[in-house]
Amino acid sequence: MRIIAGKRRGAALTRLDAANTRPTADRVRESLFNILQGGHFDTRLDGAAVIDLFAGSGALGLEALSRGAAHASFVETQPDALATIRANITKLRFQDQSSVIAGDATRMTHWREKPADLVFADAPYASGAGLVAVANCAKIGAIAPGAIIVIETGKAETLDQGLVDGTGLKPLERRGYGRALLHFLEFSD
Repeated sequence: MRIIAGKRRGAALTRLDAANTRPTADRVRESLFNILQGGHFDTRLDGAAVIDLFAGSGALGLEALSRGAAHASFVETQPDALATIRANITKLRFQDQSSVIAGDATRMTHWREKPADLVFADAPYASGAGLVAVANCAKIGAIAPGAIIVIETGKAETLDQGLVDGTGLKPLERRGYGRALLHFLEFSD
């Protein structure tokens, strides 16, 4: 795994060798950021606040920082993943632009950072936890109105439409990449 573009382009990331993680492939990450920066959703990474839920190695949030985001919050529960995120933040010298939250994204009760303009949720496939975590973040004020949300699921998965509607999320588009399906949504308060 490596940073695809931006200030830290080409930097190798410390891999997380845990059995219960599945990192977003480099080519999927590259496609995701090409979509975000291609003007399709009017997403601006420069100066953005980002949340990387189920962060794993932190690759999505770190890619956003490399491409100009002002701050990234990494939310993760697994101790090995938390250590890997911290190692990658230090390796890429993003300590001043990052916060690491050791906790369950589906159960957080408050948010101390600036509300996010961009949220990534890459929960274990077939768990439904990505959308639940996004809904929880919206409830506690962690997501700014107009924010773009990207939820990665398995290719055959759909999002719970009742939860989408009840959270103020507007589906924008879906894109499939091998086993992965990226759901792009917009948050309106």
